[in-house]
Amino acid sequence: MDLIQDYEQQYAVLTAEITAQIGRLGVSPAGERTKLISDIDRQLEESQELLEQIGLEIRDVPAANRSGYTSRLNCYQAEWKRLQQEFTNAKAARPKGTAGYSAAESDEFDEIGIQEDQKRRLLDNSERLERTGNHLKDSYRVVLETEQIGTQVLQDLSDQRETIQRARGRLRETDAELGRSSRLLNSMMMRAMRD
Repeated sequence: MDLIQDYEQQYAVLTAEITAQIGRLGVSPAGERTKLISDIDRQLEESQELLEQIGLEIRDVPAANRSGYTSRLNCYQAEWKRLQQEFTNAKAARPKGTAGYSAAESDEFDEIGIQEDQKRRLLDNSERLERTGNHLKDSYRVVLETEQIGTQVLQDLSDQRETIQRARGRLRETDAELGRSSRLLNSMMMRAMRD
C-alpha cells in the first residue's frame, strides 16, 4: 500500500507539471513549442507508466480493500485521457509567428488577446492544481481509513478466534465431566446389582 501511495504522489506531481506545460504551450512562441511538446510527450508517457505500476500493485491488494484502489485508478486514467486531449488541442492551436502572421503581427495580437488568454489559462491551471492537491489529500485519507478498517477486521478475527478457542476448551471440560459422571453411574449400578 505504501508503494501505491508513492506512485500516486509521483503521478500527482507529474500531472500538475503536465497541466502547467500545456498552459505554456498555448502562449509560447514557435521556437519553444518543439521542446515543450517533447517534454509533455515524455511526461505523459511517464505518467501512463505510473498508472500501469499502480494497476499491478492493486492486484496484490486483498480483495476486501481492492475496490477503493480500483476506483481511484479509474479516476487517474480518466484524468490522464483528459490531459492527453488537452495536449492534442493545444498542439493544434496556432502558435505565435505562424498561420500567415509575422512575429510583429502576432505581438500586436498578443497585446489585445493573449494577456486575457494567459490569465484564463493561469486560473484554469491553478484550479487544476488545487483539484489535484485535494484529490491527493482524499486519496491519502482513503488509504488511512482502509488501514484502520483492516486493523479492526484483524482485531475482530483475533477476538473471534479466542472466543472459539475458549468455547472448545469448555466443551472439552464438559465432555470430561460427562465421562467421569458416566463412569461413576456405572460403578454405582454395578455395586447395586452385586448387593
